[in-house]
Amino acid sequence: MPGAQSARPRGRCTSSRGCSPRHLRCCSWWRSGWHSRAGRPPCPRATRARDAVPVGALGELPLSERVAALATALGFDLVGIARAEPGGHAAFLREWLARGYGGEMAYLARGVERREDPRVVLPGARSVIALGLVYDPGARPEPRGSAFRVARYAGGDDYHDVLIDRVRALEAALSPLAGMPVRTRGYVDTGPVLERAFAADAGLGWIGKNTLLIHPRLGSYLFLAVVLTDLALEPGAPEPDHCGSCRACLDACPTGAFPEPYVLDATRCLSYTTIELRGPIPGDLRAQHGDWGFGCDVCQEVCPWNQRERRVVPADPHGLRARLAARHEWRAPALAWVLDLSQETWRAAARGTALRRPGYRGLLRNALIAAGNSGDASLVPKVRGHLEGADPMLAEHARWALERLSV
Repeated sequence: MPGAQSARPRGRCTSSRGCSPRHLRCCSWWRSGWHSRAGRPPCPRATRARDAVPVGALGELPLSERVAALATALGFDLVGIARAEPGGHAAFLREWLARGYGGEMAYLARGVERREDPRVVLPGARSVIALGLVYDPGARPEPRGSAFRVARYAGGDDYHDVLIDRVRALEAALSPLAGMPVRTRGYVDTGPVLERAFAADAGLGWIGKNTLLIHPRLGSYLFLAVVLTDLALEPGAPEPDHCGSCRACLDACPTGAFPEPYVLDATRCLSYTTIELRGPIPGDLRAQHGDWGFGCDVCQEVCPWNQRERRVVPADPHGLRARLAARHEWRAPALAWVLDLSQETWRAAARGTALRRPGYRGLLRNALIAAGNSGDASLVPKVRGHLEGADPMLAEHARWALERLSV
């Protein structure tokens, strides 16, 4: 989710030699939010990435397979095709919004017809190219003292920045690949497109009971992007639901954010309350936050499809996962360090990451909740500093934390 202005990615784009049709089959890639408008000149990095892709070497493969090979050569781990038409997700979205599960995310309800039908977003659209990139949830070091836990996707370069140049490179290469003018519109989690629904329609995985897309070999630690196009491409076949009778994610959720399987009440989800919510964290949810300071991974950590012995992490020839990996200061941040952050220090530490999204004030609010849940009396002086500050919301959260610490 985009926040304040970001640092742009550094370095030039590179490309591997691509994948053969045999590789695509054996890897099952083909078995199966920052936007680029039609006619918009690509950025230099996207142009370099496009020019490095061996478009002419893709031979006489069917167009859909050439698109898949091109996307794989650009570094995406998953690619599939869905029809650009409304699906069953349209009615689900309206009901979900009507129940109030979107909370303060009013942008989800604005222009809902655009989210329901990609042909409203790109008139004449016939296909949706769904793209996925794995991020590696490797082991984290133990923090020194009480922890401020950060969701695994968030501590490195902002995924919007990492993926958007690859998406634009794919868009720019589609016309030469198809041998005719092609209209496109690409998004990385910021446009009026339901990426997850189209990824499921394209066969990139199934939507699990935790409402996340799950791939049978790669799990759910995935970033998604889409390219709408007026090309007529062969759609993939949806992946069957493999959740079965498992309830691990539903039972592990600390706030009970799943009113039923496959339905998330975002207003109770820690990823919403620590990132999207701008005001105070509701009192009845504070103790359940534990030490989570930005986002939450609980429903993914307990998922059997994410266990190490089952999950595959593909090679990273473009260094995309290296850029997404958590920076040193966010790998295992100590809660005391976060509570001491000045606005200038926070701005420098969060620059170019998703941690900009809640802002300095929101991050401190979250840290005060984590302090109250820590049982760590050594944090009392740092909490008191916010009690005496000028921000009423932070002062109220500091009072709550001190009460929890029995001070």
